[in-house]
Amino acid sequence: MTTDDTTAAPVYAAEPVPRMDWAALAPDVFKAMLRLDAAAGRGLDAKLRELVKIRASQLNHCAFCLDMHTKDALAAGESVERIVQLSAWEESRHFYTEKELAALELTDAVTVLTDGFVPDGVYEKAAGHFEEAELAQLIASITVINAWNRFGVATRRVPGHYRPGQYA
Repeated sequence: MTTDDTTAAPVYAAEPVPRMDWAALAPDVFKAMLRLDAAAGRGLDAKLRELVKIRASQLNHCAFCLDMHTKDALAAGESVERIVQLSAWEESRHFYTEKELAALELTDAVTVLTDGFVPDGVYEKAAGHFEEAELAQLIASITVINAWNRFGVATRRVPGHYRPGQYA
């Protein structure tokens, strides 16, 4: 008996093996990062915070963080459409508020420092949309997700198993 190829279940690539469980090997660092992440996010809108985390994770190619923050964004009420368009936010500006656009532009500038310093215009645009304390929290959140991305990429954390709020 032969199987009709159109009804056969797809065969996916093997799941990668992480290089190490850094959280278990450096638990004090992991716990400190969780506290830092929570402190950095205080006072920021949950959806905006997740959009920023997704965007930085896209730029840093952190699959684990993309999985996590997409799920957290959906759990916070973010739309699938806005998440899907995030990788092309500059061409999809009409999906986002001016405040969100300023945050995304700042995220790109802070994340990709190899392109140069954060331009004054980018910083000033963000400063025009955020109160100073909120801007400080936004910069902290961008910085923290970049650190998480480096842990995730360096140790090849495997995406697909995260549940929303798992580390809250």
